[in-house]
Amino acid sequence: NGFFRSTSMADHSSRLLECLNQLELRVEALREAASSMEQEKETLLEMIHNIQNRQDTRNVSEGEREELNLTAKRLMGRTLTVEVSVETIRNPQQQESLLHATEMIDEVVNKLLDDLEGSKNRLLYGACISEVPSGPVNQKFQSVVIECAIEDQKKIKRRLETLLRNTENSRNF
Repeated sequence: NGFFRSTSMADHSSRLLECLNQLELRVEALREAASSMEQEKETLLEMIHNIQNRQDTRNVSEGEREELNLTAKRLMGRTLTVEVSVETIRNPQQQESLLHATEMIDEVVNKLLDDLEGSKNRLLYGACISEVPSGPVNQKFQSVVIECAIEDQKKIKRRLETLLRNTENSRNF
């Protein structure tokens, strides 16, 4: 009779473990979906911002331009009300590296505002891509990014991609 009980406990434990394994898959799917939503929000904000800053609105009447601006502001406001957040678990070294990488990017952004050439911006971006970059790479920045958590590396890369696109877009207008 004791053997039956232990088999039953083992079965019960096995079922609970299987349940937890299924829940883990669902948690990962939830995190991926939320991360995709974060990226979609960033993309929408960038697109709205680009439309707001287009120079070709000179070719429309004042009334149409005002309507376009009001619609863009309304969409921007509604998009900003969406809060999606996926927190990344970091060790102290990864936290320090993320802070350092963010400071380096912010420094480049501030320089970029003064000079829209963006050559250093490309150096930082080259440090984030896994493929062989087409130009030189900022080795110091690359070593800082490598020490960040994987999720943070992806966010840093997306931030730099957005920065590069915005730089290109500002040159085209």
